[in-house]
Amino acid sequence: MTMKSKPVSASNPEDATFKSTSMLGFRLRHARLVAGLTMAQVATKSHCSESLISKVENGQASPSLAMLHRIAVTLDTNIATLTTEEAPSEGPIRLNGERPVIKAGGISLERITLPKRGGLLQANIHIVPPNEASDGLIEHVGEEVGFVLEGSLQLVLGNERHLLSAGDAFYFSSKTPHGYRNVGKVTAKILWVNTPATF
Repeated sequence: MTMKSKPVSASNPEDATFKSTSMLGFRLRHARLVAGLTMAQVATKSHCSESLISKVENGQASPSLAMLHRIAVTLDTNIATLTTEEAPSEGPIRLNGERPVIKAGGISLERITLPKRGGLLQANIHIVPPNEASDGLIEHVGEEVGFVLEGSLQLVLGNERHLLSAGDAFYFSSKTPHGYRNVGKVTAKILWVNTPATF
């Protein structure tokens, strides 16, 4: 049996941030070149500055989830493709402390499912420190369901705002503009599942 390198775990956030940032920059540049776009073109289509695209490509900045989503859509890809470090394991078990973690802005995603070509389901634990937010609203094709594991969260769905606490759940169409903010005093953790894979 071939042994694989151990993925970055949730217990090593600094390592996760460094590896995910440098890997994201490399894959973003590759995707941009494959798409035949300049940094200026990607910036214009993603509604951000060219300097931000440059910093991300050079591993000097980590964009917010909303910004990363817009960049991924511009490049006809998704966040999973840009951030997954290694080929998904075929095993069905994701042990505590051994799940990969990526960071986008101030928010971390702990991977429950590993992205794979043709996969329909995606699940992450969103780790959201106090006062951190998703940086605006996004919308796309699909459906989403979630369960607040720890802390509290303000979920924004269009013009509606819902305050959720540990034990609360939610469901909505991904076509509804959505985002969130941790309005509590402790880090929030949310099991978040969506289909098709977007992040």
